[in-house]
Amino acid sequence: MDLNRQSVAFTGGAGFLGRHLCTELTRRGVPDDRIFIPRRKEFDLTDSAAVRRMFEAARPDVVIHLAAEVGGIGANRENPGRFFYANMAMGLNLIEQARLGGVTKFVMVGTVCAYPKHTPVPFKEDELWNGYPEETNAPYGIAKKSLLVMLQAYRQQYGFNGIYLLPVNLYGPGDNFDLETSHVIPAMIRKFVEGQERQEPQVTLWGTGAASREFLFVEDCARAIVLAAERYDEGEPVNVGCGQEITIADLAETIRSIVGYSGRIAWDGTKPDGQPRRRLDTTRAKRRFGFEATTKLEDGLRRTVEWYRSHR
Repeated sequence: MDLNRQSVAFTGGAGFLGRHLCTELTRRGVPDDRIFIPRRKEFDLTDSAAVRRMFEAARPDVVIHLAAEVGGIGANRENPGRFFYANMAMGLNLIEQARLGGVTKFVMVGTVCAYPKHTPVPFKEDELWNGYPEETNAPYGIAKKSLLVMLQAYRQQYGFNGIYLLPVNLYGPGDNFDLETSHVIPAMIRKFVEGQERQEPQVTLWGTGAASREFLFVEDCARAIVLAAERYDEGEPVNVGCGQEITIADLAETIRSIVGYSGRIAWDGTKPDGQPRRRLDTTRAKRRFGFEATTKLEDGLRRTVEWYRSHR
């Protein structure tokens, strides 16, 4: 598919990943007048009537669904019902209206939180249904995973071309640094930067530091989404990541070094670690649409720290 010739609508355009996706689409030559980004104040995606109005206004050939109500472990624990309903409703409405509107291709961006808590590492797409997700983010993960079932059912019955991507944890410039709702990397960056500025002797971080995670630079993820939109037309879900993991303790030491914080790290073991390990098998993305991550973690972290310091 040549995206330059398509009208592209994508949700979540004002969000972290959405802003980078807009940049990537423009870089690839998609004209601005062919990109439609619905804004929440105009189109509540949990409202089917509002979504119908959106499709009437945009008349897209391609829909990329990024919008989500999401946060870190704390936010997931505080809002399990809201996160399930909002994410389920948005996807349900968008996929149905895309089918009715004759959309050529629907790109659904899911979540690594959909995987079972004790998935063998590295996570392979075929393991997606072999257990229950980690409890703190299960409502969010299951809502997103249900939309994979919907897309596959629509492909079978209606010939609807919907694809499903499973990105790992993202980070990078423009991330959410609100400690109440942020993910681990922006939360650590903010704590270490503020700890350095205030000359605090200690920074306290959640959990034990023993869990491991894989992190993907947001610009790499935006590139993967565009490649998939152009080249992938199958119903099987596809992991999107870099294929490498790091313990949270080692991540903290790396960020502390980049920031230049000289105090000690204290771990609050009363807070949950979340899923014990996360690392994706990224073979399918490479084989099916030629995606490989190119940004090294330390390079991406430096760019993220620099962005945070200059944009606070």
